[in-house]
Amino acid sequence: MKAESLTDPTNLHPKPPFKKQSQPWPGLAGQMEPRPDHGETSYKGSGRLAGRKALITGGDSGMGRAAAIAFAREGADVAINYFPTEEPDAQDVIALIEAADRRGLAIPGDLRNEVFCRELVARAVKGLGGLDIVVCNAARQQSRDSILDVSTDDFDATMKTNVYAPFWIIKAALPHLQPGACIIGTTSEQAYDPSPELYDYAQTKAATMNYVKSLAKQLGPKGIRVNGVAPGPIWTPLQVSGGASMEKLEKFGGHTPLGRPGQPAELASIYVQLAAGDASYATGQVYGSAGGSGQP
Repeated sequence: MKAESLTDPTNLHPKPPFKKQSQPWPGLAGQMEPRPDHGETSYKGSGRLAGRKALITGGDSGMGRAAAIAFAREGADVAINYFPTEEPDAQDVIALIEAADRRGLAIPGDLRNEVFCRELVARAVKGLGGLDIVVCNAARQQSRDSILDVSTDDFDATMKTNVYAPFWIIKAALPHLQPGACIIGTTSEQAYDPSPELYDYAQTKAATMNYVKSLAKQLGPKGIRVNGVAPGPIWTPLQVSGGASMEKLEKFGGHTPLGRPGQPAELASIYVQLAAGDASYATGQVYGSAGGSGQP
């Protein structure tokens, strides 16, 4: 085997200051400067998920896109869900999945709708010929200086996207999951160390952490594992579509010991590890990746 040289993680990816930029929610990775790295050219698979069938929400960008690319290169067929306006990003992901000689299924739709969430699972099961990995990753994040600035409609949209949708999707998916299947939720350092301007979003990430731990206890006897990934500041469209103020965006990730935000590609291997069969004793766990600043 060829030796791999050491790489200084502090210089591996772009550092702040970043250009001020804004996009309509939910944003497109393809229009960000710099463009996020989802592992498009770097992730190399080794067959760890050969024959598996995965559904990933928010699979067009961010950690969902990184997981979709990695899963496909590890041998899995992958269905991704995304908001309809994110079609350009989604088609890029489908092309990458198919380039790995795996089946890619694009299912646009609004996760705030219970009927659609049930249809999403049904379409994934039919299109992939089954289901054994469910990644509930899609999230809504809007920065507000004060609780007084959070409208009931805002609060409701965040709760439905981040809390209700995983509830609906997991309920619909569970009858299709056999022993050995797994569920992965994307939580956040916000579950442990909430920012004042993310009042509603932080609550949902704490809820995600808790459903991971609760469901792991409930589904463990059935042989179904449930785990979570807790990112810190990661360079995704969440930040440029209302998730961070312009002041915070310019300095994004600079407060971490590594001095920069993470890239989605740097979390891909965590999702793979949690989905792989050799992680058979990992359930109810939350794996952090926050550049040294966050928890757990």
